[in-house]
Amino acid sequence: METVKNTALVTGANSGIGFAICAELAKRGYPLLMISNENEKLKEAASNLSAEYGIKAIPFCIDLAKIDSAQEILIYCQVNNITVEILVNNAGIFFFKDVCDTTLEKSRLMLNLHINTPFTLTQIFAKQMITEKRSGYILNMASISSRMMVPYIALYSSTKSFLRCFSRAMRNEVFDKGVSITTISPGAVATNLYNLPARYMKLGIFLGIIIKPARLASLAVKKMFKRKAEYIPGGFINNLFIFIVNILSEKSIRKIKRKIDSKIKS
Repeated sequence: METVKNTALVTGANSGIGFAICAELAKRGYPLLMISNENEKLKEAASNLSAEYGIKAIPFCIDLAKIDSAQEILIYCQVNNITVEILVNNAGIFFFKDVCDTTLEKSRLMLNLHINTPFTLTQIFAKQMITEKRSGYILNMASISSRMMVPYIALYSSTKSFLRCFSRAMRNEVFDKGVSITTISPGAVATNLYNLPARYMKLGIFLGIIIKPARLASLAVKKMFKRKAEYIPGGFINNLFIFIVNILSEKSIRKIKRKIDSKIKS
């Protein structure tokens, strides 16, 4: 069986940021292992990239919210002689809701998708990169919300906070062994993740508050190859937003929440 060397493994690969990162890496000639739980869309995305860039793009459909999904991916790579040089943990979900109003099933889905699976993938593939050739890149997609303690996104921001802190800490364990872990912490991205009306999406892009996936992917891949520790796209605007949110008193945050709750109910 042919060995597929120097492969880029990307999760959430069939659309949005994940697909844009796949395209960016395909431009650079990297074979792809594209992972998602949407089989038909994934096959189509892999076929399109393979045809456009002349690279090998392998679709592997799996539910990354399953507790043992990372081990299944490792086994798939071993059985198919796929050597991973780049790991991109991008898959994620988003919802805007109080924790007490969120079902346990949906909460566990986010916890597995944002914490368990990227943690395990990072652990097992970093170890493999070190053992096999002391070289490799890992790109973990966090969020500027990882620095914000605000209502409605408590679960989302805390899981992204874990991923960010874990990535920054583990980076110092593996960097001298040849493996670089880069954390990307974007603000709003022009994908369907947030279910924003089209007019607000266009306005956000125009104002520079929302970044397009292709632009984010280009910046993220460049920072990864430069072995940067962390990058916040739209630096000034997003850093200003983080600062403003974090200087608000809890009393002010609760007041804002009451107004939002009132509008939602009405």
